[in-house]
Amino acid sequence: MESDGTSADAPATTAPPKTAPRLKKSEFRWTLRDVSSEDHVADIATQLNDLPVPLARALVLRGVDSFESARTFFRPEISRLHDPFAMRDMEQAADRVLQAIARNEHVMVYGDYDVDGTTSTAMLVRFFESLGVHASFFIPNRFKHGYGLSNDGLDEAAARGVTLVVAIDCGITALEEAAYARSLGIDLIICDHHTAGDELPDAAAVLDPKRPDCDYPFKGLSGCGVGYKLIQAVLDKLKRDPAEAHVYLDLVAVSTASDIVPMVGENRVLMREGLKRLCDAPRVGLAVLAERAGVDLSCCTSSKIVFQLGPRINAAGRIADASIAAELLASTDATHAQRLVDEIEELNRQRRELDRETRDEALAIAEELMQDDPVALVVYKQGWHPGVIGITASRVAEKFHRPTILLTSRDGVTAKGSARSVKGISVYRALSQCSDLLDRFGGHAFAAGLALPVENIEALRDRMQPAVESSIEEDTLIPEIELDAHLDLRDISTRFWRVLQQFGPHGPDNLRPVFWGRGLRIVGQPSRVGHEKQHLRFRVSQIDGGPTFPLIGFNLGERYETALASIRRGRPLEVAFQLDENTWKGRTSLQLRAKDLRLGQQT
Repeated sequence: MESDGTSADAPATTAPPKTAPRLKKSEFRWTLRDVSSEDHVADIATQLNDLPVPLARALVLRGVDSFESARTFFRPEISRLHDPFAMRDMEQAADRVLQAIARNEHVMVYGDYDVDGTTSTAMLVRFFESLGVHASFFIPNRFKHGYGLSNDGLDEAAARGVTLVVAIDCGITALEEAAYARSLGIDLIICDHHTAGDELPDAAAVLDPKRPDCDYPFKGLSGCGVGYKLIQAVLDKLKRDPAEAHVYLDLVAVSTASDIVPMVGENRVLMREGLKRLCDAPRVGLAVLAERAGVDLSCCTSSKIVFQLGPRINAAGRIADASIAAELLASTDATHAQRLVDEIEELNRQRRELDRETRDEALAIAEELMQDDPVALVVYKQGWHPGVIGITASRVAEKFHRPTILLTSRDGVTAKGSARSVKGISVYRALSQCSDLLDRFGGHAFAAGLALPVENIEALRDRMQPAVESSIEEDTLIPEIELDAHLDLRDISTRFWRVLQQFGPHGPDNLRPVFWGRGLRIVGQPSRVGHEKQHLRFRVSQIDGGPTFPLIGFNLGERYETALASIRRGRPLEVAFQLDENTWKGRTSLQLRAKDLRLGQQT
């Protein structure tokens, strides 16, 4: 325990009074998410066998507003997947694959260098091989080829004697490349999930649920998810058991979690079934990778994929060549997979080191820029590794809650980089207002890529300020914690936790519920823990009684004085928290994982 042993309100004696430590105020605005009607929440709670109201409210916020939709939400069974032929061009795509089988053609899977691209590539290669097709793959090199389909990659296909290219997780805007493939006598099937342009590529088939003329009921599939639908369609055409596709669900789950697609609808089905596959029968490459990462696949979650498996798979493409990752994910030999994991682990070590160096330097530069209180950050340094620019831009944007453009150059002439934004601000729209300064840019509201002459960086920094300022409200630049419901700790029961667990798998549009605890008191003494005392720990209960729960506040060590003030002044505490399990020395118990805390009103 760290305490000076005095009361902050004690009168002076013979010695001068100590100055009370200044309380660190919350840097967040707390917002209780709106529902259309609290009466409707009460109705859902009644329909679901007197479900606790906070859980019913969290369900309504997720679009679960009837008994039937609740059954679908809590039982996302694989039988609920949509008919793959509801996707535009699926008939043509499946027929072209069958033609390749009949003619014994050489098929090349053309992927991308991120997790979605490499999982998709491995999945399609293994599937085509299972049908007796001569299949190979091509993953563009981030530094040599750039993103997506390229003429160089298509030239490689022609050199291999390929007559059908299946582009996965890319291609929806590749108009010129599609025409080039046709000129080489190569047919092209595009399996993408990114937003289509005004014109579609001229290809044998274009599969993309987001294309304007596609009536597929679910628009949020990952690239791997679109590829999985192609597999379903081909199996249907071959009159094969549709359950044969289940063997690829582990890859679909890794893709769905890592690509940050909406965790609703069909993705919840694919994710839940994929997690089961990872538990029961993971493919060799994933099993070896998980063992090295210390991930127990028997209790794997979307979070573990995002933070422990995904970065390792991504490391190959960020530092070297993503083909290593695709080869690992397609591997059926444990010894070979182990050698590939050794390479990936070394690349991930290098990635972490580069990431740490770039992050520290970028944060220092941003700290200097923040002295002028900008509404947008443009951070530049020559020589940063381009493979970690996107990650670092995200971290700077999160730290300062500002749209952030991170730039670097190798030659001191042209700067390239990534932009990341925060809720309520479209960085793409802001860049559009500065397009005359840029050589090129592309992306969407929350993320973009760009290139410009180094000499234009200062002008971009100046122009981004009014471009962002014109579209924000007063509190947009204050980070927000959105809360699902008020929760009295006495309502936490075994049933409450059992139902809450069934809200997963979690991801965008279905984040873990965050509750608002009010009228709380600290039981015992708070402590700061961790190597640098950066975390906060104490026990807490309702101020008027009830069970106590352990609370952990990761990176909330700076709220230690607030916790002490709650005790010394007799002030209740408010906590924004998620509920989770903690296992220590073989014992598992529920705990509150605090996202923020503050003093409540005096009762």
